[in-house]
Amino acid sequence: MKEEEETAMSTMTPHKHLDAHERPPEAIRNIYKKYQKMKREALTLDRAIVDGPSEAPSDALRVVRRFDFEELRPTFDAFTGPSRPSDHENLQDTLPVYEHPDIPGLQLIPNLLPPSVQITLLDRLLHRDLSNPTHKTNIHTHYNIPYPSSSMSFFSVPASPEQTFTPLDPHLHKPLTLASFFQKKLRWMTLGGQYDWTAKAYPAAPPPPFPADIAALLTDLFPETKPESAILNFYAPGDTLSMHRDVAESCGKGLVSISLGCDGIFVIGVEGKAKGECRTVVVRLRSGDAVYMIGESRFAWHGVPQIVAGTCPEFLRDWPAGSREKGEEVQADEDGTGGGEDPYERWRSWMAGKRINLNVRQMFE
Repeated sequence: MKEEEETAMSTMTPHKHLDAHERPPEAIRNIYKKYQKMKREALTLDRAIVDGPSEAPSDALRVVRRFDFEELRPTFDAFTGPSRPSDHENLQDTLPVYEHPDIPGLQLIPNLLPPSVQITLLDRLLHRDLSNPTHKTNIHTHYNIPYPSSSMSFFSVPASPEQTFTPLDPHLHKPLTLASFFQKKLRWMTLGGQYDWTAKAYPAAPPPPFPADIAALLTDLFPETKPESAILNFYAPGDTLSMHRDVAESCGKGLVSISLGCDGIFVIGVEGKAKGECRTVVVRLRSGDAVYMIGESRFAWHGVPQIVAGTCPEFLRDWPAGSREKGEEVQADEDGTGGGEDPYERWRSWMAGKRINLNVRQMFE
């Protein structure tokens, strides 16, 4: 670990006394509301937003360490495998990690994941892990989920009136179609430790295993945090994530956040010593960016007041269409045809209107 990280970790804010149900300070809520209402043109012109190091004021960010490309290459190659063409040669020699001085420990890594790694990560999360019943979603609370057959993606399930999510209580909820599930209702999925959003706590039972390949990728990039639990948030323009603090874990290891798809406005803030005093930072996060929250930032208030429409990068806009990896088998239709077609074609451009955020944490020391 670099010296800067060691210093930040040694000054980790105690969190046992923090209440997950506590209301954010008014000053931080006001900043959140400001950016929730801000128009896209104003977002572009707002100089208070940290929007990549090239556009940020020189005193807003400082480089605390660097990733070496030659160290990243084998990590990315191991994750994508031979089935997807590598684009890692386009990476710069070193990738700087920036920290914002207003909130020590808030580390920003623009463009950490190259396009091929982003696509592979989406494939693993949504084609494989979403179809695994051990990974719960917000839909489980109210619906029976018609999981596809083994190794089959929800996106490749043929359109059928029978393919519905039936409510646990028909008096309270109507059946869901697969289209409604993907376009409107799916808001989050948990990996590993299954966080209870109502109780804001983890169940006492041992958690299911965290996906090994994603854990290996993240461990190579952020070795001080062991991936044990993750929340995958699904957003569309108009969606938000309220200000909150992640305090349910029994340890204070850093939080890892990976952005995929449309840009998101990220607000993070901490209370000052004087009453009503707060320090806040606003960041525009783009696809492939990573945030690592250690030190004072680990237990800071944070949220997403706005998703910026029309900002999904071109290489992700058609996903999941065309996302089938080389050598992947395609199930033929009942009449024996259709085996060579893209099984995800009818969902083309689904990702163009989405932002997906992978938030990873270590639960135990």
